[in-house]
Amino acid sequence: MHTTPIAITIGDPSGVGAEVTLRAAAELPAARRAGLVVVGDRAVLERAKAACNIDLPLVNWDAAEKPDGALMLRHVPCDGLPDTFGVLSPACGEAAYRYIKTAVDMVQSGHAAGMVTAPINKEALNAAGHHHDGHTGLLAHLTDQRGAWMLLASERLNVIHVSTHVALRDAITRATPDRILQTIRTGHAHMQRMGLNRPRIAVAGINPHCGEAGLFGREDDDQVVPAVAAARAEGIDVTGPISADTVYHRAYNGAFDLVVAQYHDQGHIPIKLVAFDTAVNVSLGLSIDRSSVDHGTAFDIAGTGKANHANMICAIDYALRLANAPRRADGAQ
Repeated sequence: MHTTPIAITIGDPSGVGAEVTLRAAAELPAARRAGLVVVGDRAVLERAKAACNIDLPLVNWDAAEKPDGALMLRHVPCDGLPDTFGVLSPACGEAAYRYIKTAVDMVQSGHAAGMVTAPINKEALNAAGHHHDGHTGLLAHLTDQRGAWMLLASERLNVIHVSTHVALRDAITRATPDRILQTIRTGHAHMQRMGLNRPRIAVAGINPHCGEAGLFGREDDDQVVPAVAAARAEGIDVTGPISADTVYHRAYNGAFDLVVAQYHDQGHIPIKLVAFDTAVNVSLGLSIDRSSVDHGTAFDIAGTGKANHANMICAIDYALRLANAPRRADGAQ
């Protein structure tokens, strides 16, 4: 069992991240709460405590004495933060970046076993000068990785994406045989790490009915089929392409352990339909472990104390599973 804490970033200070983090921490037993350290702004968290009517002591993460039941906090200052929730602000984008950077540094230095992230606002992040498509791209940059993959994990459906935050026309061209093969390999290694010796993987097609032998496009024959054949030659139990209008139903009912989605909405829509409050966003292909809630900043309800923290509980649970499931000797996750 790991003894190093999990770092939780509160995301955009104007969003619901601080609230769902506090609600989740307050719900956990004191012993499990002691294994967490929140990375964010103390004033934001104090306002969130008041909004949620939570009496949870916050203690500096490096304090010599930590009262029983307290939540550890690594305060990361950032000038210009608004004094209310629900505000789109470059300062909040800068703060969110600093929280993530601090958590990455903690994991890389051995002060944290992994990280959990609350939602950021991509517009605010880019307005602050950090031009990334979201957490996954930013984390790949901060860890000097060429690329990363987004996995959405839930109890009955797990989906890894060939591409995510790109235009649909670009997603189709990015689905090269090599990228699809790398996605299959990455998903296979991760599912093995999570305890499945021989995970069953399905690869969704790109076109309707996988192109119907070229009637609706050649992309499935030219891009997906070679990748699946190469993965099978490596001993991976993978099937595809399978028409995207049936593969998720089959996986949900137990036929497959993991689905490879070709682009963002192809994977996100089914997961959010069947596991909206419980699906966890996991970054693969990095040198560190990161899990996250699978929802946005919800500026419209931020500061009201109404945000549902169930997804944060699931993200923390997944982070703890990762911390207790060592990577393979070759670093595969």
